Amino acid sequence: MSTTAELNKDILRGGQFLVKESKCEDIFTPEDFSEEQKMMKESVIEFVDREIWPHKERFEKKDYAFTEEIMRKAGELGLLGIAVPEEYGGLGMGFVTTMLVCDYISGATGSIATAFGAHTGIGTMPITLYGTEEQKQKYVPKLATGEWFGAYCLTEPGAGSDANSGKTKAVLSEDGTHYKISGQKMWISNAGFCNLFIVFARIEDDKNITGFIVENDPSNGITMGEEEQKLGIHASSTRQVFFNETVVPVENMLSKRGDGFKIAMNALNVGRIKLAAACLDAQRRVIDTAVKYANERIQFKTPIAKFGAIKAKIANMATSAYAGESASYRAAKNIEDRIAIRMAEGNTHQEAELKGVEEYAIECSILKVAVSEDIQNCSDEGIQIFGGMGFSADTPMEAAWRDARIARIYEGTNEINRMLSVGMLVKKAMKGHVDLLGPAMAVVDELTGIPSFDTPDFSAILSEEKAMIAKLKKVFLMVAGAAVQKFGPQLEEHQQLLMAAADILIEIYMAESTVLRAEKNALRFGEDAQKEQIAMAKLYLYNAVDTINQKAKEGIVSFAEGDEQRMMLMGLKRFTKYHNTPNVVALRNMIAEKVTAENTYPF
Repeated sequence: MSTTAELNKDILRGGQFLVKESKCEDIFTPEDFSEEQKMMKESVIEFVDREIWPHKERFEKKDYAFTEEIMRKAGELGLLGIAVPEEYGGLGMGFVTTMLVCDYISGATGSIATAFGAHTGIGTMPITLYGTEEQKQKYVPKLATGEWFGAYCLTEPGAGSDANSGKTKAVLSEDGTHYKISGQKMWISNAGFCNLFIVFARIEDDKNITGFIVENDPSNGITMGEEEQKLGIHASSTRQVFFNETVVPVENMLSKRGDGFKIAMNALNVGRIKLAAACLDAQRRVIDTAVKYANERIQFKTPIAKFGAIKAKIANMATSAYAGESASYRAAKNIEDRIAIRMAEGNTHQEAELKGVEEYAIECSILKVAVSEDIQNCSDEGIQIFGGMGFSADTPMEAAWRDARIARIYEGTNEINRMLSVGMLVKKAMKGHVDLLGPAMAVVDELTGIPSFDTPDFSAILSEEKAMIAKLKKVFLMVAGAAVQKFGPQLEEHQQLLMAAADILIEIYMAESTVLRAEKNALRFGEDAQKEQIAMAKLYLYNAVDTINQKAKEGIVSFAEGDEQRMMLMGLKRFTKYHNTPNVVALRNMIAEKVTAENTYPF
């Protein structure tokens, strides 16, 4: 076990990736999985390939009972209790392992991904992290084993993104022994087969909502709407839940009165990074299915996998999957290390996990947005590779595309998460947790100074790419710094500027994670063995530079004028210029030829 000092030495705080250089040896990659983690991964894949993948049509035909059956089997294998401490019937695994299980159990169908995520995350975790000892002893062992299933009641007809505006009421009885909860909740995943709800309600006119643990007893004023008819995730049970003076003992309040909004937000932080994980194996399986079809489909006497237009799609799909893995597991290990530091300092497991995840809330939002959009693009291109057959419900691409669509809405919409990522970063800067002001001022000085005309030495592997990422960070500091200076606290009212800044931030984190993973693996496995991974890092960065250029320009021309605008546009040109622009077609061809030769996503 590393000492606290050793862990603290190398670990960046949340958001600091923007202003501090990360070394490849300090980041965790999927190639660093322990033997135990590899065995866990293989057992989850084996479970999915045996129990879920062959029965995809049952999920599409809305077989809710089958979803419940699969969840029970997952419980019997211990997969529902991965993150639950051993004293409450779980396996007590670290954060990276919980990510890994979520990743590989979620790839075959969105219905199971949703049921698993809702139960293990927002259904169980609020009790393990906020519950009293009595609450944990009473409920968590049942949830960890799949004897009981959990659901989470936050959203209401008038309270979606504005989660704290819920109208559901909790009224204390005259004798002070129980609350009576009344209200309507909607879009409740697992409602059709759950035994327990985490319910958020308002006591009197409190500013913030309060959380309660509510057992699902129809005789206690709990009724449900019919199963919702949804675009995708067909066999995920999703219903409205109505509470009519439902009696809940006072000892079932979760944490303290008024803590509900905090519980909801922290549950969402974990939910966001786990949602990113849940989109990873879906991408791998879409790529596998698409490349097998492309190798078999003959047109003009040639497998379509040989055509440049298809190669470009396969390369981009593989590159996005590789980037998503790189960034998701990098952040997961940061969280795991931060939890270890806090526990070494004497925090309880509850405190350590809450604060560990909260520290990386910015990265959680970044990952949620990036990877949920990547699976949508990946499944969309999967349909395109299948051509007309892709549009048919008889082939798996159509269901993959429909299932992918919800990921951009779950756990806070991508628009909300974009604005959150920048807003949280600015707040961290104001608290002194991330020094944005110093580096932003240094960028201003650099813009007004004389640029260097020296030719840098880019002989080391991926050195130009790392230099480019350092420059892209200057773009964010230049644009965001000027925007903060101009608008101050009113910046949050300029949503389109926040969205543009968020896209720059997202691309920097994803590109850096990809480049660092490729560099780390090239140094330990040899450059030749990693040439396609290096190509993916270069390709991802090239596309990121394009996105950042566009978004930064959009911001600059929208809030700066005159000499300031001209200076910033010149800075943008300087900070997004390659010394040696990569051959993009050659990169794509190299990646696609590796994937098609292996007939699978091989990385």
